[in-house]
Amino acid sequence: MTETFEVVWSESAVGDLDDILDLVVEREGLDRALALYDALRRRVAELSRFPRRCRYVPELKAIGLSEIRESIDPPYRLMFRLAGDQVILLGVLDSRRDLEALLVQRALESSPSRRRL
Repeated sequence: MTETFEVVWSESAVGDLDDILDLVVEREGLDRALALYDALRRRVAELSRFPRRCRYVPELKAIGLSEIRESIDPPYRLMFRLAGDQVILLGVLDSRRDLEALLVQRALESSPSRRRL
């Protein structure tokens, strides 16, 4: 019997998808954005059944982060981690972007501002 996982979208992943779809609507039109949404939705649905078939993210594994996996629907990378019976979707990223630069940018955006009182 196949194990079933609940897919949970992080705020970052939802924001990524929104940004990608907005850009596709702007550049290629609504029909292309809807087709992309359907393709990505199907890929995410597969994660609920077979997340362990996905590879670990090579760039992250190389620096010791061996728990983050990805499913690829070119040119998009769906990055996630497993947590019990959940697949936590961490990001929907364009593989043409530099992953290291993107992660540094996100880390800086999520850091609390430091103020002196």
